Amino acid sequence: MKLAPGFRLYDVCGEKVIIAEGIENINFSYMVNLNETAAHLWAYAEAHTTFTIDELADHLTNTYDVDAHTAHTDVNNMIQEWKKLGLIQE
Repeated sequence: MKLAPGFRLYDVCGEKVIIAEGIENINFSYMVNLNETAAHLWAYAEAHTTFTIDELADHLTNTYDVDAHTAHTDVNNMIQEWKKLGLIQE
């Protein structure tokens, strides 16, 4: 999977948010607020052409003090939410 085009991570007054850019996202009326971990994973995904849940979970366990099962569950839940919002493409 990959991130949908036209979404960027910004720091707004110390908060990490995803904001839509461009005409293709004209109807996207959300500003998605991310916690530190989710913002870190978004940045990782931005740096890669494609990614998998397993890759993100592995990156999470290598960066933070979290076990593999928890990381995989949390990343899967986050990806499902991002898919609902249209931030992820298969």
